[in-house]
Amino acid sequence: MRTETVDVVVVGGGVMGLATAWELVRRGRRPVVVDRFARGHHEGASHGATRNFNNAYDEDHYLDLLVRARAGWDALGDVDGEPLLRLHGLVTHGHPDLAAVHAGLDARGIPSAVLSPAEASARWPGMRFDGDVLWSSDAGVVRATETLRELERRIVAGGAEVRWNMPVAHIDEHRDGAAVDLADGSQLRAEVVIVTAGAWTQKLLARFGLPRLAVTEETPAHFRPLTDATWPSFNHYVDPAAYPATVYGMPTPGEGVKVGFHRVGDEVDPDARPHLPTHQRALADYVREWMPGLDAASAVPISCTYTSTDDGTFVLDRRGRIVVGAGFSGHGFKFAPGVRGILADLTIDPTARAAAPFRLP
Repeated sequence: MRTETVDVVVVGGGVMGLATAWELVRRGRRPVVVDRFARGHHEGASHGATRNFNNAYDEDHYLDLLVRARAGWDALGDVDGEPLLRLHGLVTHGHPDLAAVHAGLDARGIPSAVLSPAEASARWPGMRFDGDVLWSSDAGVVRATETLRELERRIVAGGAEVRWNMPVAHIDEHRDGAAVDLADGSQLRAEVVIVTAGAWTQKLLARFGLPRLAVTEETPAHFRPLTDATWPSFNHYVDPAAYPATVYGMPTPGEGVKVGFHRVGDEVDPDARPHLPTHQRALADYVREWMPGLDAASAVPISCTYTSTDDGTFVLDRRGRIVVGAGFSGHGFKFAPGVRGILADLTIDPTARAAAPFRLP
């Protein structure tokens, strides 16, 4: 077996792995990122043009992480003359406790306001509202594809490496570090291994004591706008008797408006994913009822994976020589510039801890 000793190994080259590797480079480390697929693959959860920068949380641990992430997006700056985070705003409506969300945002200096249904309908005529709406201007979408490309560029420019098409067969600890056995028969050894492998995390860390991580295939769709009106990002907490789950969405320039149900897909084996759209009739019915500014018959489905803990809470922790970031449950991408700092802290300082809800029992 060919063995190579490196500074830190990051297993998984999605947004969490790349963001963490970039943070380690900023701190003077030289990580090696390995990913089982080719650059730009569509097998995981980080591909696609846009991700919702949704700030409508009322839990302190997510709001605190959101503040850290928001500063991180600003620090990344412009790419191709445009920020990676587009702040076109977010509307949240339906059945959540809007007052609690409004208070949590206000306590952190994040702008938000409650609008009446008439005010919201006048501002966004392509959408329908039947109750109060929480509007936050400090939200929008992340340019996902450009984010991955820019993070890799910075990693490599900083003297570290990203190695694509390198599946991992096994991860284990040894007396003075950790070992990553690759499918080609070679091995990487390092002081610490970070696992941000998305849907493959449970397979790689079967003996690590992780909570259950359900891998589902989710299939939102892009719909064609009927007018040139501007669109915000949105959350709609629908009547569960009418639709299967909360609806989220955002404008994606050149592709339409992305609309999807949150966490409704079938559980799948990530190595045998069917790439079949589900809930498309219900999604079209929703668009027809609630989004008159979109052509409900124009859906172009997209496929991605969620890797979810039962309660949707992230896992950010360290045991021995293994650091893990997992269970981002379909709402993690926007938090990557905050998660990167936590995972880097855990890597460099074995006594560091994430906020209590994110820790392993």
